[in-house]
Amino acid sequence: MASSAPDDGAADPAPAAGAPGRRIVVAVDESEESMHALSWCLANVVSSSSSSVAAGDTLVLLHARRPRPVYAAMDSSGYMMTSDVMASMDKYAAAVSAAAVDKAKHICAAFPHVTVETLVESGDPRDVICDATEKMAADLLVMGSHGYGLIQR
Repeated sequence: MASSAPDDGAADPAPAAGAPGRRIVVAVDESEESMHALSWCLANVVSSSSSSVAAGDTLVLLHARRPRPVYAAMDSSGYMMTSDVMASMDKYAAAVSAAAVDKAKHICAAFPHVTVETLVESGDPRDVICDATEKMAADLLVMGSHGYGLIQR
């Protein structure tokens, strides 16, 4: 008769002996929820223990940058969107992405034995996260929740 351990919500931190390292994708944005999910992943899934280091686990920080909205060349007030305005919008989006990734890297710095990669893709976050996770053949996807219920989704 095998006994079963209670499920505490934590993933198994160590892969099977001889197995290649895991590829763990963590979706990050500028929210505290995503940073909490990253911290949880580092503490419960990818620890600084020697078993994870030996296994060669890789943590991929994935940020989905929303595409720039498409505006008509001229709005009802006669204002024309110039290339300077569009460049400014792109620069702001890049700064938001860089800030989110830098904040996530700072959290990962407390775990020096963890291999960290970053990936910033442009598009709808729902599609970007699914597509990137599938392309990478990730073993695990970790993402935060903004606490929305069924009604708010």
